[in-house]
Formats: sequence, C-alpha cells, structure tokens
Amino acid sequence: MLDAVGPRLRALRRQRGSTLAELAVKTGISESTLSRLESGQRRANLELLLPLARAYDVPLDDLVGAPRTGDPRIHLHPIHRHGMTFIPLTRRPGGVHAYKMLIPSRNEPAEPTPQTHSGYEWLYVLNGRLRLVLAEQDLILPPGEAAEFDTTQPHWLGSADGRAVELLILFGLQGERVHVRPRTP
Repeated sequence: MLDAVGPRLRALRRQRGSTLAELAVKTGISESTLSRLESGQRRANLELLLPLARAYDVPLDDLVGAPRTGDPRIHLHPIHRHGMTFIPLTRRPGGVHAYKMLIPSRNEPAEPTPQTHSGYEWLYVLNGRLRLVLAEQDLILPPGEAAEFDTTQPHWLGSADGRAVELLILFGLQGERVHVRPRTP
C-alpha cells in the first residue's frame, strides 16, 4: 500500500497545479524530500503525510489509498447565519465553494436588509420562490432559475412568499465567476 503513495502524491500535486517549491512552503518539507517521496525513493511516514494531508485538505486515508471502511455516509456540518442554513458541499480551501442554502418558511416574508461583501456568487433555485434584491432590482426567481452577481453590490436573499426556499450557491471569494454555457463545436 505504501509503495503507491509516491505516484498518488505526484498525481495530486499535478492535479492541483502546484509545484514542489510551493508545496515545500506550505508543508515545511524540503523540495528534495517531496521529490524523493513522489519518486518512491523515500518511504512515507506520518511525520511527512500529515502536513501533506493538511496542505491538500484531504483525509490521510486518501493519501495512502486506504480501503473504505465503516459508515459510507458523508456527514455535512451545516452553518446557521441570519436565520438561514448553509450546507457546505466543498471542503478544499480557496477557489469556488459550493453550498446548499435553506431559507425556512415564515409567517410573513422578511424585510430585505441588503449586505455587501467581497466575492462573486452564482445561485440556482431548487425549490420555492426566491426573492433576490440586488442593488435597485427586486427579482423573483422560481425553481430552475439561476442568477449571478458581484457580491460587492448590495444584495439580499429571502423567500418571495414566506414559504421555504432551497437553492444551490457557488461562491468565489476572490471574484471567481462560474460560466455555465454550452460548448460550441
């Protein structure tokens, strides 16, 4: 099992578009040690694998190729903010993050309180009717509709009719945008 760690580490580094020098800075492991690990000239141990697992934000079992055991369910950790629930669907740091957002039903629709923050957001309504207040616009999005916007614009998300709303959100802190367009031949 440990013989396959080196090629797995090299593939993961290349997949992430990282250099040995960048990884050395993140982990505190020298470039030469990382190179020897990847080529199989150095045996992997916990002292080397733990910083690599943290740098790649993957479980240690994934680095060593351990067989899956036990409970196959994924245990998501919801975040509760402003009366809404955000369920993170991505685990890696940086880049675009995906969330499932749940807006609970209310007796009366909430009064918009637009906020701003850095980033760029794309959303897709799964169920319910979403009210999106974006700067001067006040929009109602039914299931199946999507929107994208710069979050430095004042914006607010809520239920259009007091009923629960369920949506998917892709959010890029550095302003990364999502492009959902058909490919042209």
